[in-house]
Amino acid sequence: MSVPASPPICLIVPGLGNSGPGHWQSIWERERGDCRRVELGRWNDPLRNLWISRLDQAVTAAPSPVVLVAHSLGCLAVAWWAALLGGSALGPVQGALLVAPPDPDRSNVDPRIARFAPIPTKPLPFPAIVVASRTDPYASFARSRAMARNWLADLIDMGRSGHLNAESRLGSWQNGQALLQTLLGGRLPRPAERPLPRSGPSRRLRPATDV
Repeated sequence: MSVPASPPICLIVPGLGNSGPGHWQSIWERERGDCRRVELGRWNDPLRNLWISRLDQAVTAAPSPVVLVAHSLGCLAVAWWAALLGGSALGPVQGALLVAPPDPDRSNVDPRIARFAPIPTKPLPFPAIVVASRTDPYASFARSRAMARNWLADLIDMGRSGHLNAESRLGSWQNGQALLQTLLGGRLPRPAERPLPRSGPSRRLRPATDV
């Protein structure tokens, strides 16, 4: 008799400064039983190679398949990790939810974010959803769309919601959890099975304001 596969776990990958108690990532970690935070280290003075290494260690140590749940600079850490590992990242990772990836190439960018430039352009080897806001101070919506297209990820338009952090007052962000369930349930096809994303309108999602 075959042993049932373990359900996937969610690895929380915060961005610069870590995610505080009011951030939706921290709320998910408190309220859901399947979320674990990746300790990337040097939260206020990040090093790209260190973050990639810590992420790799967390994925390798996970007892079951994982879905990566990244915010801001954590998204670029995921993209760099996947670009370096290529197809070998496909096995342990079932999908990735990438929320508000910043643009490290924009003018006047925080030099700590600039350490993650250039943005990796290789397609991600696992299903992914990019969630972006039209008023994100760290990336224009056009750049967010370009990232999603290069990564072969679905793009979700959150409208005018800022950086999708604690200041955006998303609370437990039920809409985001619905996207997460899509990835946990394996309901997105693998990139090799998907057509190239169109350059037309992205899917629109209203922000949840439950705090």
